[in-house]
Amino acid sequence: MKALITGGAGFIGSHLAEDLLDAGHQVFVIDDLSTGSIDNIEHLKKHRGFNYTIDTILNSPVLAELVDRCDIVFHLAAAVGVMLIVESPVRTIETNIKGTEAVLLHANKKKKKVVLASTSEVYGKSKQKAFKEDGDLILGSTTKGRWSYACSKAIDEFLALAYWKEKKLPVVIARLFNIVGPRQTGRYGMVVPRFVKQALLGNPITVFGNGKQSRCFTHVKDAVRALIELSAKDKAVGEVVNLGSDDEITIGNLAKKVKSAVKSESEIQLIPYDKAYEEGFEDMLRRVPDLSKIKKLIRYKPKYSLKDILKDTIEYYKGR
Repeated sequence: MKALITGGAGFIGSHLAEDLLDAGHQVFVIDDLSTGSIDNIEHLKKHRGFNYTIDTILNSPVLAELVDRCDIVFHLAAAVGVMLIVESPVRTIETNIKGTEAVLLHANKKKKKVVLASTSEVYGKSKQKAFKEDGDLILGSTTKGRWSYACSKAIDEFLALAYWKEKKLPVVIARLFNIVGPRQTGRYGMVVPRFVKQALLGNPITVFGNGKQSRCFTHVKDAVRALIELSAKDKAVGEVVNLGSDDEITIGNLAKKVKSAVKSESEIQLIPYDKAYEEGFEDMLRRVPDLSKIKKLIRYKPKYSLKDILKDTIEYYKGR
């Protein structure tokens, strides 16, 4: 199989490329390095089946050629991270919507399957106990930039499903829930690497809000394994599928676990949202996926615990 990974020099994309190459597939990566890093794929250059292009997916001739060479497209290129979303809303909206539109347009010409990486953010302020794929999406006001990312990714999903229904382009949509592990940066607000770096440096571990908001964290190895398995499953075509863990923890308790794992003397500080992000910032109190569909499709079960995630992330940052 020949696979194209957009955003392939990013955190998840580089791990996906690694696994595909290890399985004997040929991999083509395109990334503009706006949030990805060449360091993430440096070790892959030795593989004969690895090819990379430093460019934007909005460069139509380049994208068209890469799509034409491949059998499947894993579309991971996107603006990510709450900090980036708040600081650069125009970039967020344009990158996500225009980029996905370009990928679907070119993939449709040759009917190449597209696996679209979406996000749990699309559920917005939903109060479902566990988010189901067919549940309502409840977003905040358009005056809150926080919700522009969620809305842009929801539009990506609508567009992908429209291509499937109208043009029969095979698409699979994976809603990712807090994927974590080595190579993830805390630069744009990702909480685990940010906590780990703060703890290793002996700096205060800064918890935004009151720390009672809860999340479920998934090891990147579990995520890429599931993406590959979903890509090969015919019954996943035309479906939206939650991908994550349902092991819930509050952010306050996460900070304590990181501090303990690092054996750090760092103090834990609560920072109000309006100081961490912007005035009037809104967050989701809980974000827990219903994993029934993915379990049925590929018998999915996470292999790595939160303890494993923290161990691997800490070792990665110690090495840097």
